[in-house]
Amino acid sequence: MNAKRLVMAGGSGFIGRALAADFAAHGYEVVVLTRSPRQRRDNIQEVAWDGAQIGSWSSALDGAGAVINLTGKNINCPHTPENLRDITASRVNSVKVLATAIGQAKVPPRVWVQASAVGFYGDTQAAASDENSPAGTDSLATVCREWEGAFVAADLKQTRKVVLRIGFVLGRDGGALPLLSKLTRYFLGGAVGSGRQYISWIHLADLTAMFATAVASEQMSGTYNAVAPKPVTNAEFMRELRRILHRPWSPPAPEFAVKLGAKLMGSEPSLALISQRCVPKRFQEIGFQFKFNDVTAALNDLCAKRP
Repeated sequence: MNAKRLVMAGGSGFIGRALAADFAAHGYEVVVLTRSPRQRRDNIQEVAWDGAQIGSWSSALDGAGAVINLTGKNINCPHTPENLRDITASRVNSVKVLATAIGQAKVPPRVWVQASAVGFYGDTQAAASDENSPAGTDSLATVCREWEGAFVAADLKQTRKVVLRIGFVLGRDGGALPLLSKLTRYFLGGAVGSGRQYISWIHLADLTAMFATAVASEQMSGTYNAVAPKPVTNAEFMRELRRILHRPWSPPAPEFAVKLGAKLMGSEPSLALISQRCVPKRFQEIGFQFKFNDVTAALNDLCAKRP
């Protein structure tokens, strides 16, 4: 076994790029499974896969130390029945085909870290959800239940399994923060809807550390909320962003305007309007050290001007 070989499915997106770079910087041989592989000059290899069928890519899993699966159609689209079917299928199919490939490996990976989302809990309103809280009932909660259900059903006795339910990821070069920062700089940084809905956020640096901990820590198994300890309301988040970007108070965007804007942008309004107040109880129990505990520190770090 090559304990330092890490196979990452769906590793070409915002989070995957950061994870691949971080693991490679720590001496891992990183193999990224992607639909559009490129020749690279760094020590990260890209291999073609379609996320649904066994192929030559499966040989990379044999003897690997770890596998991370981030595969899934972007949820930032209108949640029509057709799109929801595609969102679900992209996630469930990738889990099933990885489980088959790991089951066929002569030397299976020691650990499989599977991405999920805090959307599992649905609209939590003001109630705090930890890993023992029940699943929600809305469309994204249903997606997450099926996603995680496929992972739980994978009977892989030699592979430790970890699920990270990821929150609202804050980073300089991807996710929603660059757009929110741009709108705020144009004096459009008001609260969304009521502003009372909670955001369970996580700084990208802490998220990469969570994945690294899940790979390295033999005591970790089961489900963990990958969020910061202090969720904030949308109004609080936007107030801090305006302050850091030196912008005055901005009028809130009423719900009807959010829905209209989402339609014009080909997005899904519920992503901004539902409340998800989640806490990382199990990460705190194992003593995980957050670099960014509060949203002020996270936004200061990410929105500071680069030298």
